Amino acid sequence: MVKIDAVLDKNGILRSCSASGHCGAGKTGTDIVCAAVTVLLRTALSVLSDRKGVNIKGSAPKPGELWLETDYEAEGREFLFAAGAFLIDGLKSIAQEYPENCELNIKEI
Repeated sequence: MVKIDAVLDKNGILRSCSASGHCGAGKTGTDIVCAAVTVLLRTALSVLSDRKGVNIKGSAPKPGELWLETDYEAEGREFLFAAGAFLIDGLKSIAQEYPENCELNIKEI
């Protein structure tokens, strides 16, 4: 099972997200749950890395692990809010449809 921990601030802005584990919904290279989680997380990391006013650190140190942390300036706030909402909604959808393969925990600070 992949476990995802996301942290949102009091305004609903994504501050961090980490994923670890393997979904186990199929053979390596054919696991649709893993593919969906991976695409969402890697795309969020890529899109946020290129956005002015959004500061992001992240890494995928080994297979089955990815983390990211965000900070922002005023000009990047709205974009980070929207990108984070997109990411969280996508991950929620996967976790609801495949609860035996994906666990999402959201913490608000």
